[in-house]
Amino acid sequence: MAFPLWLADGIARLAQKAPGSLRVSSETNFAEIPAVTEDMRIPTRHGDLHATVYSPPNGSAERGVYLNFHGGGFVMRHPEQDDPLCRYIAAHADVTVVNIDYTPAPQSRFPGPVEQAYDAALWAASSDRPWDGSRLVVGGQSAGGALAAGASRLALEANGPSISLQVLMYPALDLTIPARQKKTAGKESFLVPMGPIFDTAYCPDVARRSDRLASPAAPADTASLEGIAPALIVTAHKDILREEAIRYAERLEHAGALTGHLDLPDYGHGFNILGAPRDIVAEIYDRIVECTQAALAQT
Repeated sequence: MAFPLWLADGIARLAQKAPGSLRVSSETNFAEIPAVTEDMRIPTRHGDLHATVYSPPNGSAERGVYLNFHGGGFVMRHPEQDDPLCRYIAAHADVTVVNIDYTPAPQSRFPGPVEQAYDAALWAASSDRPWDGSRLVVGGQSAGGALAAGASRLALEANGPSISLQVLMYPALDLTIPARQKKTAGKESFLVPMGPIFDTAYCPDVARRSDRLASPAAPADTASLEGIAPALIVTAHKDILREEAIRYAERLEHAGALTGHLDLPDYGHGFNILGAPRDIVAEIYDRIVECTQAALAQT
């Protein structure tokens, strides 16, 4: 039985009003890392987006840029939850980080957020920016990981902009499989009741959920990924989205575009926000920093 669209939209709007920053663990907020930030507006075909820009310690000139897309099932609007990650990457990778507040569903349904992500990448790559737009990384968590993957796919198909690396943390990459079917032994259950709400609000047309920009890990997408931006993928054993991310990692590896796959055995979805120990989170962030620096050094 299909989840009613009116109900999914109503729950999504309520979820957008819930507090977000309170969910970030004090152990992993990295508040000791200084952050120089400013607000910017990013033009896209679906309207202007607000973004918070984190400048690296030595300034933005001649340095690369990292676009971050937050999670939240394509419906929640809490980019501030990614503040710890953004300040960490800006400080340690010495890049400008742009934390983007894309328009979620139901205000913008598929493919709107993916197109906004791609338009943001085009904007960031422009020579008019205060950073070196030719040295570009895109990344995101959960739904944000899906948007980073979609932006990278559109960049491949449009032959630009050049993306040096895509960082996909516990990404949602197959909307063709209902969340309840992804729940197996040892997996968390908290995403299961939310899955139908997220999927319905974001992509009400079930047939469109097999689109390559919505479900690049689904069987329907068989196009070659040769030439796509190399990827670092992070998965967690208890996450119901783990298997689809692994399938996509295998596709990327076959295309020669897998930089690395980090798989956490004892944690689940959103581990860096929902209470994993500081040393675990820092280890993952350090790996993202290393891959970012290595990718940008080759540009």
